[in-house]
Amino acid sequence: MRRNLKLVSLKNGYTFDGRKIYVQSMLNKPSGDIEANVMQAKQLENAGCDIVRVAIPSLSDIRLIPAIKKRVSIPLVADIHFDYRLAIESARAGADKIRINPGNIGDESRIKKVVQACKIEGVPIRIGVNSGSLEKDLLAKYFGPKAEALVESALKSINLLEKFDFDDIVVSIKSSDVPTTIKSYKMLSEMCRYPLHIGVTESGTKRMGIMKSSIGIGALLADEIGETIRVALTGDPIEEVKVGHNILKSLNLEETGVKIVSCPTCGRTKIDIIGLTNKIEKELENISKPIKVAIMGCAVNGPGEAKDADIGIAGGNKQAVLFKKGKIERKIPEEEIVKVLIDEIKKM
Repeated sequence: MRRNLKLVSLKNGYTFDGRKIYVQSMLNKPSGDIEANVMQAKQLENAGCDIVRVAIPSLSDIRLIPAIKKRVSIPLVADIHFDYRLAIESARAGADKIRINPGNIGDESRIKKVVQACKIEGVPIRIGVNSGSLEKDLLAKYFGPKAEALVESALKSINLLEKFDFDDIVVSIKSSDVPTTIKSYKMLSEMCRYPLHIGVTESGTKRMGIMKSSIGIGALLADEIGETIRVALTGDPIEEVKVGHNILKSLNLEETGVKIVSCPTCGRTKIDIIGLTNKIEKELENISKPIKVAIMGCAVNGPGEAKDADIGIAGGNKQAVLFKKGKIERKIPEEEIVKVLIDEIKKM
């Protein structure tokens, strides 16, 4: 069962309330290039990103925050490491949330100053525990960055913020190891009342990263754990957003956009179902209609098996039948399949 969550507000009106899972990504342009960061933030927003994060490595980079805020409407998270002053100035500059890593931000006095600034500005704090920067005593205690070490670090930081009368908190405990990530979040979800930001950190390039993120994030969401997600790929952050939404769609946690069901093909297939599926997927990637489209290779996997699809095609000998809700409408020559199907979808 989903935990009773404390609402964590963002200035733009977003709330982590269990009704929607938010997809987050992070800008990867050089921090000194303001225009490149602004443009990428806009691209991410247009791609469906719900929350965008930006690294603030120096005081001069604080200027990124108002520059981005002027051009995008989605919430902006300032990502802070090492220097607590950056967190304070980011909150003052208008960041919608501050992400700090307790393993490298400094002693209690510095955390207290960050908390005070966030209280004044009404800004939430994300505690970002990472296996790569755990406290040395915890690494020694658990013989490495085990799930128990990640959870203890997170709880320690939560207790510290609560000690300073602050509870506008989101928590993440990420590992690059999928089983450790899953175990960590499951443990923490039983001990923590705060919203959780989930993901597999440093998951790799697109090929392996998508696999690791889908397994890790998907397993947690299937257990109703997680309020925001981030697919961390070594590549274009636009791809992170697309994969994030696809994970949500596969678990029926998102109702917007086209869902494609296609057969794996076999010796019965007499049309180019692989080429057709790729072309149709490309044509439909920017359509937000919540419809299910089936692309099936033959009568065996045709209207009967895909009868719950809103619309689809089933291949024959150099042709296909068009069907809607399992009912056959008409036959289409192979060379016309993509155009006819797209036209029909646009009419829906």
